[in-house]
Amino acid sequence: MTRFLGLLAAGLLLLAACSKQDAVPQAQEPDANAVAYFCHMTLAEHEGPKAQAYMRGRDKPYWFASASEAFVFLQTEVFQPNDLLALYVNDMSRGTWEHPAPGAWVEIHKAVFVLDSSKTASMGGKEAVPFASEAAAEAFVKQYGGTIVDFAAAAKALAVDQPTSGS
Repeated sequence: MTRFLGLLAAGLLLLAACSKQDAVPQAQEPDANAVAYFCHMTLAEHEGPKAQAYMRGRDKPYWFASASEAFVFLQTEVFQPNDLLALYVNDMSRGTWEHPAPGAWVEIHKAVFVLDSSKTASMGGKEAVPFASEAAAEAFVKQYGGTIVDFAAAAKALAVDQPTSGS
């Protein structure tokens, strides 16, 4: 009986460790030292929505200077699908373009996006402006133009041209 209880306790500890490892991290706020994954500039040097990706085995997020860069990351970086624990984007219905509100994060797959507005990405080019609700996206469109899309449509519209192999 003692051996059984010992094995049961060890199993529960192992299960708890696995559950903790697989837990979805909460979004963090970038500090003054948060550096964008692609451009290697601090996030404070950029306006507009930001993004952060949490990967298995890494305590800190990868930061992105724009929401559009998060789509580039998903399309171009090689990792196992289960390695991505969470990818958050700013909910731009809160705060301003210059300063998105602290705590205003939404998981990228649950966000709605405005494409082709008059707002551009931090490094220029198309920006996928994220919102937690369609109503907030509609209000943004009235002011800045654009089209409201879901995650899949935004990913398709922002698809990075991949080199093709051929002869």
